[in-house]
Amino acid sequence: MKTKAVRIHGKGDLRLDEFELPGIKEDEILAHVVSDSICMSSYKAAMQGGDHKRVPDDVEKNPVVIGHEFCGEIVAVGEKWRDRYKVGHKFAIQPAMNYKGSLAAPGYSYPNIGGDSTWAVIPNEVMETGCLLDYGGEAFFYGSLAEPVSCVIGAFHANYHTKAGSYVHHMGIVEGGCLAILAGAGPMGLAAVDYAVHGPRKASLIVVTDIDAARLERAASILPPSEAEEEGIKLVYVNTAGMTDPAAELRALTGGHGFDDVVVMAPVKPLVESADRMLARDGCLNFFAGPTDTSFSALFNFYNVHYSSTHVCGTSGGNTDDMREAVALMEKGRINPAAMITHVGGLNAVIETTLNLPRIPGGKKLIYTNKDLPLTAIADFPILGKTDPFWAALAEIVSRNNGLWCAEAERYLLENAPDIS
Repeated sequence: MKTKAVRIHGKGDLRLDEFELPGIKEDEILAHVVSDSICMSSYKAAMQGGDHKRVPDDVEKNPVVIGHEFCGEIVAVGEKWRDRYKVGHKFAIQPAMNYKGSLAAPGYSYPNIGGDSTWAVIPNEVMETGCLLDYGGEAFFYGSLAEPVSCVIGAFHANYHTKAGSYVHHMGIVEGGCLAILAGAGPMGLAAVDYAVHGPRKASLIVVTDIDAARLERAASILPPSEAEEEGIKLVYVNTAGMTDPAAELRALTGGHGFDDVVVMAPVKPLVESADRMLARDGCLNFFAGPTDTSFSALFNFYNVHYSSTHVCGTSGGNTDDMREAVALMEKGRINPAAMITHVGGLNAVIETTLNLPRIPGGKKLIYTNKDLPLTAIADFPILGKTDPFWAALAEIVSRNNGLWCAEAERYLLENAPDIS
């Protein structure tokens, strides 16, 4: 069987290739890939080529398929896995397998599996590590968002606290405590707010900050304070752009207690230092943002570390349990990460999008791998719809869904968009 796939051939060298997949072995699975969400990690892998820790050194001779946030359907199952996986079932993949200590991962390291492909052969180690996950949701794109959502879930699980006189770390945000999500009106911030409101452990106060009024307005329309109130949470959106002392003004919202948990969503030195100043006793600062500057640093008050037991943590990605939780919450309709998606496109758009990802505004770029479509902002659907009925129909669908991508929009696209040739 032939597949079309975007593969890394070297530093900055992505190509849309067509090649023959090998027949599956008794311990492998054949999959039809439907959707992939392009991640900044894919940009880093593409630009670094063989210097990337997950990309093979000989990638120039043996190219690998890119894309690790993907969802699709199982087409054929080798004998070893027939009691566990069924033809026709949807799946999502946790790429960070850690198989026998290796950093190898789908979307970085393999010639025949990755998200930016039409068909893929799933190797044995994905199943051995429990990283091929059943996904029973209605839309494929939610399966593609399971991995980024798991990163948020992992961050919330990584926060920890202690009790006076005890050295035991109690994992997770403080139940009924005060939570701040700084620079939280972007795509990953919205996912964090969604999980904080609808996840299993809840703060009593959530303060979400940003310096962009339009982003805050959109965030409040998607996750309104009234919805949080139904969960027993006071949700406050705050524009800190005009504040002379954001830390003090935000801390005042807690009645002087300070924040038990602060999640920093942007690698900005003053933001990190404000977060430090906002912490309550035993407060945990979670540095969620992934800086590209290897020397990024900020001041941290070590007087408070000693006398107030403040501390810091950070995570890079989520684990398989985090991803299972993400899938379960989406299947139950508890969280809706569709707000993360700002653009859609086809497999033909992957190369340009991946190589220019830091310069393309907005949130997640969702790719339908069997389709031929330019990368298109959801906000531009109405404009394009003035002359093209395809975009007009999509504009009408998303307008009925608060401007968000949705299962109905996906179905329409899959049925009506041109196939990749």
